[in-house]
Amino acid sequence: MNTLNPFFILRKHANFRNFWIGQTVSLVGTWMSGMAQGWLALGLSNNPFIVGIVAASPAIPVILLSLPAGVLVDRSDKLRLVAICQVLFLLDAALLWWLVWTSRVTVGWLIALAVVLGTISAVEIPARQAMQVDLVGRDDLRSAIALNSSGFNLARIAGPGIAALVIARLGISWCFGLNALSFAAVLAGLARIRLPRTAPAPRIGTPLGGIREGLVYMRHHQVIGVLMALVTVYAILGSAFIPLMPVIAREQLGVGASRYGLLLSSVGVGGLAGALYLAGPGARLPRGRLLVWTSVAFPLTLVALSLLRSAVPAYAVLFAAGVFLILNGAGANTILQHAVEDHMRGRLMAAYSLVVVGLSNAVGAPIAGLIARYVGVNWAIGGGGVAMLAYAWWAFRRNPGLTRL
Repeated sequence: MNTLNPFFILRKHANFRNFWIGQTVSLVGTWMSGMAQGWLALGLSNNPFIVGIVAASPAIPVILLSLPAGVLVDRSDKLRLVAICQVLFLLDAALLWWLVWTSRVTVGWLIALAVVLGTISAVEIPARQAMQVDLVGRDDLRSAIALNSSGFNLARIAGPGIAALVIARLGISWCFGLNALSFAAVLAGLARIRLPRTAPAPRIGTPLGGIREGLVYMRHHQVIGVLMALVTVYAILGSAFIPLMPVIAREQLGVGASRYGLLLSSVGVGGLAGALYLAGPGARLPRGRLLVWTSVAFPLTLVALSLLRSAVPAYAVLFAAGVFLILNGAGANTILQHAVEDHMRGRLMAAYSLVVVGLSNAVGAPIAGLIARYVGVNWAIGGGGVAMLAYAWWAFRRNPGLTRL
């Protein structure tokens, strides 16, 4: 086995290969839909605030429902649960396509379908994350998580460009139509997965009791409690630079829409490079040291970004930010999945998605937006980086065992 090849895991594990190909195709559709949805919301409302509301709507159900969804994941067949969620995603996307195609879409429909999307995601994300270990085993878990990140970033690079072509040639409705069709690729891959039958966790107690059990477990676990706190701080303080990129481009760097697209692409290319490195040669790095290095390097790139006034060096800094963002996030996810016991995996991944998907969008982005409005975008980005560095110094100094993982 050549671990220098980031794609070796696709040859080694047929189940993961079937899943990854379908998921990556679907993510391209998701990014196409996301770009078109923002453009459509702006066209319907001519109000940037409404655009932000539509974008943030999926995060609210994730925050409210992730913890009970984690109990459901631990007590269910994960593969079946993911398949059901993908069918619901397809129906949601198909309805949006029909509404746009027939000119019946309104801002209310956009928000409603975004909330439905978030509700499904609250179940699907922890189920999909918890299923990874069943697809590849513990030994190859880091490479699987990293390769999933590479698929996400590949889709982030390709999706918006394809969406622009589709809008120009076929009309905006077909971004949503092609997104709906893309879920068929996931369902085809899931149908080919063959996993050994395992009994889910017993249905003991109420869902509320299951949530409480999961929270107590995470709080008192020496590694998981500390690492989840670090993930939370970094998600809230470090996620805002991407939604604030239009403001950074226009007000700090003084560039227009075309260069804004290049700046955003730099993050995606960096994320793809970081994910492929971690899936290949980076799989040999000690997990604890990687976490420490990237916990320092990522906020340093945000501080550097806040000091720039030209787009040219910003491309390189954003590329580095994409690399370290993925290395840090995938590294933390890997440690968490190795540390957790199987009967708690769904609840841990639910808490992880609540933080990374929910709080980063519903809390981190609005707070950074307020700071950017009243103090300046450079203070919002650079101040967050400094706060992240201070927290990382305190967390690793208090818990030196993390560096030895």
